[in-house]
Amino acid sequence: MRRSEDAFVDLLLKPAAESGVPLIHARFPRAYLDVNREPYELDPRLIEGPLPGFANTSSMRVAAGLGAIPRIVADGQDIYRRRLPVAEAFERIEALHKPFHACLRRLIQRARAAFGVALLVDWHSMPSGDASGGRPTPDFVLGDRFATSCAPRIVDAVEALLRRKGFSVSRNKPYAGGFITESYGNPAEGMQALQIEASRALYMDERTLIPNARFKSLARDFVDIADLLRELLPGSERAARMAAE
Repeated sequence: MRRSEDAFVDLLLKPAAESGVPLIHARFPRAYLDVNREPYELDPRLIEGPLPGFANTSSMRVAAGLGAIPRIVADGQDIYRRRLPVAEAFERIEALHKPFHACLRRLIQRARAAFGVALLVDWHSMPSGDASGGRPTPDFVLGDRFATSCAPRIVDAVEALLRRKGFSVSRNKPYAGGFITESYGNPAEGMQALQIEASRALYMDERTLIPNARFKSLARDFVDIADLLRELLPGSERAARMAAE
């Protein structure tokens, strides 16, 4: 189960948040409810009872068992021994998904009202190739929905910074961004949304789930990324303009 969580990402971002960057993070596990999905992106193989017509039951994420309420964990194992009543699924959405996004929208609206633009960084972690038993993975994956959710100059600058620090970087492969970047990224309207995936091997032992000796160093790298992003936006001397998940 814990392989499905973004372990310690909130702690890695704590120094950046202390420098004035608004930070919102879910206090519930992604395996219980994933806020990076549509609220009603529901798997009929998991939900018991008729789903309303507005439910998205046929997305690629649902087909993979990774809808708003995931049916499987990262290694493909079933989470539940029974199907969930539709009422229980809707309770999770009302109690967790909707309040999370309401709060996120308020942060974005506040930034746009104050500065005319906003930048949202959707932070995640990913298993390394060693942990997943697959091909080698980069240290970071930057997802901008193939240059549609964030201005290329911003993504270029973040990639350049990471490479100067010695990290390997990929764009949009294998993670281009999910519901959050899809929903909030609109550069033409002054709304930038960038997803950043960091390999867990950079900062933790993926077997024991214990932070490693590089944890504090990576947290400082995250502060550098936040500082860079502030500099890239108009009026960068006014710091509190970036909403980060």
